[in-house]
Amino acid sequence: MKQTVIQVDAFTSMPFKGNPAAVCVLEKPQSDEWMQLVAREMNLSETAFLVERDDGYNLRWFTPTTEVPLCGHATLASAHVLWTEGHLSEDKPARFHTKSGLLVAKRQREWIELDFPANFSEVTTTSPELEQALGVSIKKTLHNSLGYLVEVEAADVVRQLKPNFSLLKTLPVHGVIVTSLAEKDSEYNFISRFFAPGLGIDEDPVTGAAHCCLAPFWRGCLGKDELLAYQASIRGGTVKISYSGGDRVYLSGQAVTVMRGELVSIG
Repeated sequence: MKQTVIQVDAFTSMPFKGNPAAVCVLEKPQSDEWMQLVAREMNLSETAFLVERDDGYNLRWFTPTTEVPLCGHATLASAHVLWTEGHLSEDKPARFHTKSGLLVAKRQREWIELDFPANFSEVTTTSPELEQALGVSIKKTLHNSLGYLVEVEAADVVRQLKPNFSLLKTLPVHGVIVTSLAEKDSEYNFISRFFAPGLGIDEDPVTGAAHCCLAPFWRGCLGKDELLAYQASIRGGTVKISYSGGDRVYLSGQAVTVMRGELVSIG
């Protein structure tokens, strides 16, 4: 049996930008071991696996080394694949049943809107080990279920950051978000980068889950419900945010298919 695999660049309208994800719409469920092996073979930050059910799709996400409970860009990519490959009519929302509950994606012209859980952060002490691993002076450190959220003084600090990934792996968290206000003349409100060597990803190009943390944080700082964010990795990507408080945040991005292939070995 052959299995189609589609690679999508998410949170961008241009090929080879944003964050690449592989998407497999499975005809039947496969074992955790098989899905992990496929994710390792694809060697992207995330590979998504979907299985159709009566009221939507079961969706799971794997990095090359582990399964994760939430992934924004691979959810965006999955919705894009369902619509563009004819699995789902473009006027219907994509409903995903996941380890983070029900997630819904809706088509908004050339954008895809994701309904995700907000992730709240609490201020914590900045450890010397964290500053040493990042190699920069930290303005504020917060903690959430994803890891640390670190605010630094300026956008150029975020852009020029060169972490020590070996030291980052020794921290008691899986991920570190680094963020600041965007440049004064920028169209963006804030920028960020996300590092997760503990999950097998030194730097994730564009991270939906991180923006579930960043939305409440920057709304609190700026007092704005509508925000435009840029994740300043080498590939780069844009995220529209709508968050007016509460436990749900709406993230919007674009997506483009860049590759279509077949797995010739399937369990």
